[in-house]
Amino acid sequence: MNKINRMIKKQVKYVVLLVFGGITLFPLIYIFFASFKTNAEILTSRSMLPKVWVIDNYIQAWNLANFRLYTWNSIYYAFFIVVGSIITTITLAYVLERGEFVGKRVVSILFISTMFISLGSISLYPQYQVAKFLNVHTSLAGAIMIRVFAINVTQVFVARSFISTIPREIDEAAKMDGCSFIRIYTSVIFPLLKPLIATVGLLSFRFAWNDYMLPLVFTLSQPDNAPLVVGVVNLRNTGEAASSWNLMLAGTMIAVIPMILVYLFLNRFFIQGLTSGSVKG
Repeated sequence: MNKINRMIKKQVKYVVLLVFGGITLFPLIYIFFASFKTNAEILTSRSMLPKVWVIDNYIQAWNLANFRLYTWNSIYYAFFIVVGSIITTITLAYVLERGEFVGKRVVSILFISTMFISLGSISLYPQYQVAKFLNVHTSLAGAIMIRVFAINVTQVFVARSFISTIPREIDEAAKMDGCSFIRIYTSVIFPLLKPLIATVGLLSFRFAWNDYMLPLVFTLSQPDNAPLVVGVVNLRNTGEAASSWNLMLAGTMIAVIPMILVYLFLNRFFIQGLTSGSVKG
């Protein structure tokens, strides 16, 4: 009887997960199928599947919005944010977890407490002023600097949890061999953090690839430097695509596909990096 109850509970869990998964994925599924429909069919048809699969939507969206240039800009923007975030986030997490300095506990508490503060767009103006002072306010380079050095506290929290699972005996053995604090990090600890690197990299890539407001502000004077997400939004202002939902949705899918592909490739490391520090024993 207990075995039957466990099986029923397990099946109920799967059903609940499938329902919530379906609700979560429905907008993406709808956009995918609608991106292959004609504009008239999107506005009139109630069917999820297109009557005729129109591949030309993607070609028109790609050409109308100059997506080749925008895609390259997004790759450039995301690449440097990912690399910079991995270096700054993991290094800070290592210092807070393994370092010994006066006021470490206070600094850690103050830093982690910022997780509960959301400034949103309020911080946009001072960030722009800082970039303007450094004369990098008219290109993606300024946005990259801000995103890299405005370290994501959640990622630091995840990184600290992961690093805490690495035995301190490794550090002590490296010290006996004459390694400094920095050398231990670069030569011993960092090579052990592949799942964490993938996790921070994926989180940073998702944020950078979907970033809209900051790149928009920094590229207003130079629209050709805008990333893909900005290009997708600008697509609705182009003459032919302004009232064409099929082209808008095709452009949206072009922006979404790279994120899905990256996640599929890094999914295993991403989950391992998130869960490694959750249970100790």
